[in-house]
Amino acid sequence: MICPRCAHDIVETVTTSPVPGAWDVLQCGRCLYMWRTTEPARRIRREAYPQELRMTPADIDNAPEVPAIPPLETR
Repeated sequence: MICPRCAHDIVETVTTSPVPGAWDVLQCGRCLYMWRTTEPARRIRREAYPQELRMTPADIDNAPEVPAIPPLETR
């Protein structure tokens, strides 16, 4: 399996449905895209993924840094 967004070949299973075989949540090791296996083809298959949303390794390397999640407030 390859990532639909960046075509990277390292994709890991993040979690699975409590109902055996219902769905899996997968994540790309390069662009961090996540998807559930039951989503439409345009979200899970590279050949159907929209061209304008695809990423190259250069796109990923030059992407702005994503801000960190702030600490959870305590009461």
